[in-house]
Amino acid sequence: MEKAHSSPYRPAWELPALNAHHVPLPGRKWLGDHVGAARPDHVRGRGGGCWAPAPKMASLLQSERVSYLVRGEKEIRAPLSQLYFCRYCSELRSLECVSHEVDSHYCPSCLENMPSAEAKLKKNRCANCFDCPCCMHTLSTRATSIPAPLPDDPAKTTMKKAYYLACGFCRWTSRDVGMADKSVASGGWQEPENPHTQRINKLVEYYQQLAQKEKIERDRKKLVRRRNYMPLAFSDKYGLGTRLQRQRPGMSISALSGLSLKEGEDLKEIKIEPADAVEEVEPLPEDYYTRPINLTEVTTLHQRLLQPDFQPICASQLYPRHKHLLIKRSLRCRKCEHNLSKPEFNPTSIKFKIQLVAFNYIPEVRIMSIPNLRYMKESQVLLTLTNPVENLTHVTLLECEEGDPDDINSTAKVVVPPKELILAGKDAAAEYDELAEPQDFQDDPDIVAFRKANKVGVFIKVTPQKEEGEVTVSFKMKHEFKNLAAPIRPSEEGDQSSEVIWLTHHVELSLGPLLP
Repeated sequence: MEKAHSSPYRPAWELPALNAHHVPLPGRKWLGDHVGAARPDHVRGRGGGCWAPAPKMASLLQSERVSYLVRGEKEIRAPLSQLYFCRYCSELRSLECVSHEVDSHYCPSCLENMPSAEAKLKKNRCANCFDCPCCMHTLSTRATSIPAPLPDDPAKTTMKKAYYLACGFCRWTSRDVGMADKSVASGGWQEPENPHTQRINKLVEYYQQLAQKEKIERDRKKLVRRRNYMPLAFSDKYGLGTRLQRQRPGMSISALSGLSLKEGEDLKEIKIEPADAVEEVEPLPEDYYTRPINLTEVTTLHQRLLQPDFQPICASQLYPRHKHLLIKRSLRCRKCEHNLSKPEFNPTSIKFKIQLVAFNYIPEVRIMSIPNLRYMKESQVLLTLTNPVENLTHVTLLECEEGDPDDINSTAKVVVPPKELILAGKDAAAEYDELAEPQDFQDDPDIVAFRKANKVGVFIKVTPQKEEGEVTVSFKMKHEFKNLAAPIRPSEEGDQSSEVIWLTHHVELSLGPLLP
């Protein structure tokens, strides 16, 4: 007797996929075999596989198929979910046309917050948290008990707590590379020393001094050109030039007037030894090409690049690395310099003080259903328009004019509704209020397919103009927007209302490939 299924979900082959004549029912598609699964008699012997529900309206969740044009420093087409809206400029903004400002640095593991100066000093790494050198997951501190001799009687031992680092994902431990256990849980872990650290530090100091000299020379030349147009008495207002000339005879006043006393002093010159080419290279061992290689002991390229200062070859040379810090950043409009996004300072908080994402202000267009598209044949595509604001919004869809510079990717002719569309305001409780009376907008059934809360389904007609390739259509979307950021201006009647403006966006739809 076959065991009944305890799961509330039925197997794909138990769904009514075939009728009495073994003909597939509409809305079902053939899937591959389930390994080790029993199939009914009407499915066996038919090449394997089973019938399951075909996906419907998959394009509704593919928001990247609808892109909006952003006119900034360069034109960018991106989904509405990846854009911001500046309420002061009343324009869309992408990540390419905003200023990025670092608010704070924090560790994603211990959530320790630190200022920028301290983060720079620690090379943007946390001092207490480590990453696994094998799989890059966060290491945890494990405690164990080890026998230790008593200080009074070395012959006797007692159990002592010891701590080591371990990865819960790949089971790597700090003991694998010979790191000594610690008596305390945090800090003080043994770290390898780079043999080239001293040489690198000297090079950094040398080039820092060289850059400082070049900066002083540039500032001196600027001040010399500027002071040539000034009277000598004005340039030597405090007598600094006379005193310096008396201390160092033969030096011109104008050459030193741009320097402070500290900059005028002789800097201690740092000298570095040039690198010498080695004529004789150390030969390879004789068994280098013949000895067998254990691939589990050889590090991958990714593991080596994560430690560029050591680039370990063997797995026994992999040491834990301090965890990289993350940042919280603010986004600022470059045109008006207002904040578009500003998170809270606390690393444990995921809230934003300011978050002007575009889908909270601009009507969103999505593709609900796509018919079979064929060359030079008109098809009807169903779109959904969603109103993100709480007030009624009037939307008009317009076709792109001939020669429009924005319409460069269109491969099909589109016919949009000629009438103005009215979108109901967003109401979070309307979806769950079954007794609410629907508003009568007197929609044309040839244009509006359905209406629910703040969403409306609209038909557009598409005719592909190319014989092959992806079908892309473009149109303009014009809608009203109540600018709450604009200053309130009293009207002649004495009442006060927000400024209402009309915005136009260029929208592109990717409808998929043509059918033969």
